Amino acid sequence: MPRTRPRHALALAALLPALLAGTVLTAPTTRADTTRADDTRAQHPPAAAAPADYALTVSPGRAGPAIDRTMYGVFYEDINNAADGGLYAELVQNRSFEFAPADNPAYTPLTAWQRTATGGAAGELKVADDAERLNERNRRHLRLDLAPANTPTGRFGVVNSGYGAGMALTEGRRYDFSVWARTDRPSGTRLAAELRAADGTVLSAPLDLTVRGDRWAKYTGTLVPKVTTTGGRLAVTAAGTGTVRLDMVSLFPRDTYKGRPNGLRKDLAEKIAALKPGFLRFPGGCLVNTGSHQAYEAPNWERKRSYQWKDTIGPVEQRAVNANFWGYHQSYGLGYYEYFQFAEDIGAMPLPVVPALVTGCGQNQATDDPALLKRHIQDTLDLIEFANGPVTSEWGRKRAAMGHPRPFGLTHIGVGNEENLPDAFFARFTEFRKAIEAKHPDITVVSNSGPDDAGGVFDRHWQLNREAGVAMVDEHYYNSPQWFLENNDRYDSYDRQGPKVFLGEYASLDNRFSNALAEAAYMTGLERNADVVKLASYAPLLADVHQNQWRPDMIWFDNHRSWGSTSYEVQKLFMNNTGDRVVPSRASATPSVSGPITGAVGLSTWATSAAYDDVEVTGADGTPLLKDDFSAGDARWTRAAGRGDWAVVDGAYLQSDAAAENTLVTAGDTGWHDYDLRLKATKKSGKEGFLVAFGVRDTGNHYWWNLGGWGNTRSAVEESVDGGKQTLLEDATTIETGRTYDLHVQVRGRQVTLYLDGKKWGSFTDDKTAEPFRQVVTRDGGDLVVKVVNAQAAPARTRVDLGTDKVAPTARLTTLQGAPDAVNTADARPIQPRESTLSGIAREFTYTFPAHSVTFLRIKTR
Repeated sequence: MPRTRPRHALALAALLPALLAGTVLTAPTTRADTTRADDTRAQHPPAAAAPADYALTVSPGRAGPAIDRTMYGVFYEDINNAADGGLYAELVQNRSFEFAPADNPAYTPLTAWQRTATGGAAGELKVADDAERLNERNRRHLRLDLAPANTPTGRFGVVNSGYGAGMALTEGRRYDFSVWARTDRPSGTRLAAELRAADGTVLSAPLDLTVRGDRWAKYTGTLVPKVTTTGGRLAVTAAGTGTVRLDMVSLFPRDTYKGRPNGLRKDLAEKIAALKPGFLRFPGGCLVNTGSHQAYEAPNWERKRSYQWKDTIGPVEQRAVNANFWGYHQSYGLGYYEYFQFAEDIGAMPLPVVPALVTGCGQNQATDDPALLKRHIQDTLDLIEFANGPVTSEWGRKRAAMGHPRPFGLTHIGVGNEENLPDAFFARFTEFRKAIEAKHPDITVVSNSGPDDAGGVFDRHWQLNREAGVAMVDEHYYNSPQWFLENNDRYDSYDRQGPKVFLGEYASLDNRFSNALAEAAYMTGLERNADVVKLASYAPLLADVHQNQWRPDMIWFDNHRSWGSTSYEVQKLFMNNTGDRVVPSRASATPSVSGPITGAVGLSTWATSAAYDDVEVTGADGTPLLKDDFSAGDARWTRAAGRGDWAVVDGAYLQSDAAAENTLVTAGDTGWHDYDLRLKATKKSGKEGFLVAFGVRDTGNHYWWNLGGWGNTRSAVEESVDGGKQTLLEDATTIETGRTYDLHVQVRGRQVTLYLDGKKWGSFTDDKTAEPFRQVVTRDGGDLVVKVVNAQAAPARTRVDLGTDKVAPTARLTTLQGAPDAVNTADARPIQPRESTLSGIAREFTYTFPAHSVTFLRIKTR
């Protein structure tokens, strides 16, 4: 799942300048059926370019790999407020007064609540955690102490503002209100609920209830707004005197997805269902295996715990709450039962993920507690029983009691997520796997390969998985469009007899159409390797436009609207036209454009204070380009405002802010190439080490040597394009505080060699190219589906040879096309599918695929 600091992810590419300009220099050559798309961040649609010529040949007589119906699915995580205030249709925020600083430093138990009074009424509000609570897992409740002098017509209470701008209410629609309440008044307390505008205007007839008795009871009713608004409020007020206690104050639209109580927001659920996903992975990535692995305990109930499925089932008022890894509150109203039900409703295979007692996502801790491990393994066995067990079993009976006597049909379960400690993880994974396979041999137990697409952690995970004969490995990576375009053939070389791949999380780091084009190009490689890549899901799925922690995302929303990103449109096109089997095909390639690594030099830090000195840059022939011992100050260096605290101190260039991130300062000429950079570096304090940049074109486009990165756990060379990063080289080097290091970076053409204290640390050649024209062909029943991505500014005039005369003369044509910087928003959807009919289909025909486009040709065969 996404990391809070995506330093392994590369954003957008600045390669192939001739292609971006629409220039084709020579005739294309033939290559096997792979494709790499290009991407651009032009701020305006590019000028029309001359068409480039290609050839695409299909071999329908050859058998490609079968494609499982479940190949493409969706990954749901409660990130970007995807659950409460998102997919979970509850309109009341902080409905049980459980918000706390443990969730977010800004939270209090009365977050989203305000007092209200009418008719001269008065009283006191108090959030109580005492013996009068609703139950042990619902600790807090609201106590209204009504003033003794209140008149029968006055009302005192609270108003809830909902999520974001307020509650989205539609005139004439029905909204189901409920509250748990009790009163110390023997004659009862009159309670009223009504809908209001932000200015207090009443928007509905009041719902009048009488609370009786000093024991908790649930009271329900319906509210109907008289107007449509996106800024609605819910007011709950009491009349008279005495004390009334409230908890679980709730308001749900009656019109949830499939009409289910405690259900899902309809428009969001429908957009997910429209993808026709083959599986639903849940409940998340980082939030699964971060936090304490201990069970809920009343004395320490506010402690941040890993996501544990038993906390999330049963009556909602009896479910625990938890602090979300992404910095907000989880009510668990959307829990495991609802996930299973949603998967069934959309026809998707459920694929839950459970913690393996090794934290990931930067926490990197392994829990050594045999009893705790045993308990989590049993919890996982109980989960399988909850999903599949008969109603006569303990957990099958609990499922039936929630309304689903029929088993959900669980076939796959993931253990762990993005662990950076592969040996510790695999020792625990082995225990889970052994217990699950002993009792449920038909369940596929999914392992993982850590948080990145390559490197030592990735390699060690894969070694352990292969040696143990694991059935499936979950890979995650978030990279730039350039990476996706350069790595279309990633799975071509995977062992066909080894573990299968579940690509559980992937995306390029933005939501522009250039990102979607690169992802589309990459997906042609996934389909071509459908015998290895058995499952794949873009991530993250949902994002609140006003409160989010991550970009990119597939579906964006506010409190009343939702819209698919450009990547959503690509995913939907592929997921709705996958097919049954790959038909081998090949296409000609685009000439590559390359040159030496060019750029200035730079110094930076990340959550670290460090000093740099004796910076010297010389050309390959020894020509001096830059020499700075900082005796004359720092006038030769350029830095962005607000990025760190740089000053010359004791004859060195010191960055003293140990909390600042990415403090890059630069010097030199962006035209430099073939040079040597030498300097001295000393860590003063902080979490990491040094960032020494070269090939710097600007603050977002450069390479840097990241020594002591990732909490001083390893080192790497990263390439940054438009602010995102891709790892090119990695090892386990860490940096000592107070020690001075000699660093040397040698750049020759596109080869870089690095020296640490006079010894060679590593070298690499950055010579991969991005291919803007990619294709894959699949068979879907009686149809051939020709899928072509053209990610350059030039149209691709293509001679297509279908390899058979047995085709219909017309084809259904679906195209996504637009400017590479286009973004779908709430108010504009520049990237949407356009459908038409294409005539003139025969064994051989010519078609020009538009610039910056994804095109699907569905051709009936006779």
